[in-house]
Amino acid sequence: MCSTALCPQSSGNNEGENMDIPLQDCTNEEQHGVVRFLWAEGVKPVEIHRRMLAEYGQSTMSQQKVYE
Repeated sequence: MCSTALCPQSSGNNEGENMDIPLQDCTNEEQHGVVRFLWAEGVKPVEIHRRMLAEYGQSTMSQQKVYE
């Protein structure tokens, strides 16, 4: 389950939550949503993957998956 208000599983009450916590528990479906959103904004796949690594850490999908 994600620990941020951006994920559908969160409780919605994010008062006092630290938004700097990495999103390491998000699902592949959520990561695909991020890819689709950033792709629609014109962000290049290599930049998408770099940004996702910073947020998801070891749980990030492969760079090849971002290009698909």
